[in-house]
Amino acid sequence: MANITAGMVKELREMTGAGMMDCKKVLVEAEGDIKKAVELLREKGLAMAAKKAGRVAAEGLVKVAFSADSKKAAIVEVNSETDFVAKNDEFIDFVGTLAEMALDADDSMDKFMATPYGNEGTVTDVLNAKIAKIGENMNIRRFQNFSAPGCVYVGYIHGAGKIGVIVGLETEATADEVQQAGKDISMQVASMNPKFVDETGVDADWLEEEKKIASHLLLNEGKKPELIEKIMPGKVKALLKDVCLVDQKFVKDSDLTVKQYVDGVAKEIGKSIKIASMVRFEVGEGIEKKEEDFAAEVAKQMGN
Repeated sequence: MANITAGMVKELREMTGAGMMDCKKVLVEAEGDIKKAVELLREKGLAMAAKKAGRVAAEGLVKVAFSADSKKAAIVEVNSETDFVAKNDEFIDFVGTLAEMALDADDSMDKFMATPYGNEGTVTDVLNAKIAKIGENMNIRRFQNFSAPGCVYVGYIHGAGKIGVIVGLETEATADEVQQAGKDISMQVASMNPKFVDETGVDADWLEEEKKIASHLLLNEGKKPELIEKIMPGKVKALLKDVCLVDQKFVKDSDLTVKQYVDGVAKEIGKSIKIASMVRFEVGEGIEKKEEDFAAEVAKQMGN
């Protein structure tokens, strides 16, 4: 039987982040072979990850990344079970690296998960290793990237990564020239959460559903059916002002719409600017959080 020293346990622990007793056990099992011990820990880590996969991961982090010339951009959301883990430096670095990798990724999440992550295996391998080490379920939920010709991309992260925004500006201006305007527009998207850039991008099914809801509300208010047809165009116009970014009141100066602000910046720098695209990721949106009785959870942990 190989002599397992404290130094070997320390080395394995530093390499893998696994617990001291786990390191000692696998070293005994691997007869002191560090490389084999790492493999054993990874195998056991994968088993631990599978066990934790049933837990709801609704906290986490959103990160954005840009190419050096700002002609490409990417955004990624990675979820964890607790906000505590979302503030962990290792988790933050992991999400940041994924955002950089997403710049050149295919749209497919399956392909992204199979992408090599440095020399540590695939993204899936690294995710599972981190689940094992940190002890929480984690999930790479979504990513999106942009690289439309003629566009410059600017972004904004709000609330230490709770909301992330990327805005694409169609312009001949440089990234430096539109940086401040892009940040202002991104902050607008973060705070006002518009659904569409402008009326041309409005989803027809969504609009139809909204009109139905508005009709029912008007009928409930006692409006006659024949009057509703006359009222509806005004209702739709007011609704679109709320949900289309370019028509919203500009948060930093409510005397202007976002479009008027953009037009003003374009005039100032002498180059046209048009908002071409936007994306807004908010951590955990749409994920049903599991509410548990804390006292019952503690009792369960204590084995009562």
